[in-house]
Amino acid sequence: MYEPNVVGDWQEYDEHAGLRVRVHRLELAEPPRGRDDAADGLTYFSLRVTVENRGSRHLGIHLEDGQIDVRIGPDGESAFLDWRNSQFIEGFDVYPLRRATAVLYAAGAESSLGLVDVQVQLRVEEEWTDRRLWSGGIGAHEGSAGAQQGAVRDSLAHQVSVFLRDQAEEGTA
Repeated sequence: MYEPNVVGDWQEYDEHAGLRVRVHRLELAEPPRGRDDAADGLTYFSLRVTVENRGSRHLGIHLEDGQIDVRIGPDGESAFLDWRNSQFIEGFDVYPLRRATAVLYAAGAESSLGLVDVQVQLRVEEEWTDRRLWSGGIGAHEGSAGAQQGAVRDSLAHQVSVFLRDQAEEGTA
């Protein structure tokens, strides 16, 4: 395991020349096919995992159930993963200069969404890659008292988070 990446960062894999991955677009979002009954009382959010091939040959990619782990809050509790609404990358050939994106819907206690860790382990050409970790958060907890809301909005961490999110989203369609 390497140092965690910030949500939006690209991570390259040395064992597969030109292959890189990132977790991005961590945001509050309702699932497209409706909420799962098991997520009653929880706040939904979504994230994307994009695999890009900058190499010279196509690579068969698998990013399925069990290869993405989402933890929330300071204690690293498991988020509820809504597999029914999520879209994975299952046996897809990513050709040079192409991307494939998985969209994951998860839910957790609103107070814990300020800290979200996402661990990804790709399977490339039937080989498992090393696990990679991305850390970020969602400002869902900012809607409390007005004075606290202003303090959170003006905090350095919030400013850095907004800047990194904006930088990560540039150039993506």
